[in-house]
Amino acid sequence: MLAVVGTIPDPGFPLVADSVTMECGVISVDGHRASVNRGTPALLAAAARALEALGQPPPFAYLVGDTGRGDGSRRLYEYICGHLERENHRTVALHYMQPDVEWHRRFMLAIGRMAQPPTLVADAGFMYAAKMSGQSQAYDLFTPDIGEMAFLADEAAPHPFYTRGFILHEEDRVEDLIARAYTHQNAAQYLLVKGRQDYLADRDGIQAVIDSHTEEAMEAIGGTGDTLTGVVAALSAGGMKIADAAVAAAKVNRLAGFHAHPTPGTQVDEIIRQIPRALDEILDDAKA
Repeated sequence: MLAVVGTIPDPGFPLVADSVTMECGVISVDGHRASVNRGTPALLAAAARALEALGQPPPFAYLVGDTGRGDGSRRLYEYICGHLERENHRTVALHYMQPDVEWHRRFMLAIGRMAQPPTLVADAGFMYAAKMSGQSQAYDLFTPDIGEMAFLADEAAPHPFYTRGFILHEEDRVEDLIARAYTHQNAAQYLLVKGRQDYLADRDGIQAVIDSHTEEAMEAIGGTGDTLTGVVAALSAGGMKIADAAVAAAKVNRLAGFHAHPTPGTQVDEIIRQIPRALDEILDDAKA
């Protein structure tokens, strides 16, 4: 089963832990609803659509409201640290959370107490916490965009706000950024770098470049990076090796965007609806 940990930008959203249902652009967890626009709800919706297409159970979500103050994140850290060891999650995807080095340390200890350690996929705040605590290499996959990649590549930056200016966020320098991140042990076992082209890399360098079905309008649609992480996590939970899942997910995300015929006004839910169709096509191509 896939578990997703993250926050909702609503201070009134309670701490919930339950399976996800969704309809009409809204996810629901334990009766509490959140619109699918970007962030963790977009990740969950994409994962739910992908898992449904794969014939797998829906994702299990650990969520709480947090608008950046960190109080909700700390409550959620405490909850998952007390409950994870009893669960049997095959893959855990970790998303928007306030970076907290001490709570991240406790989280990794909780992972170590699980009977079968899960595949760990991290995006956004969890990547920051992993790097800041020196535990990036314990993760199976990070899914940074180019700006986040620059932070991972900067061995001296304690926080993304302090990424040094000479480490440019330019896509034509992605190979250098990847190499720096691995040199300083600030990368997971694999990186899926999101951008106009998507790059799968490991410590030996770039292993795949995914640039099919490029849609310029996708650059202006918030949440498409979150959907990519959701599809990767779903494929991993469905049994695919993480490197294969990353490449397939990048292709699925791009093809879903293509099928949505996007414009700058397209909402991410319109792309999410196309994920089952795109997933069927990509998996059929892989079998051929």
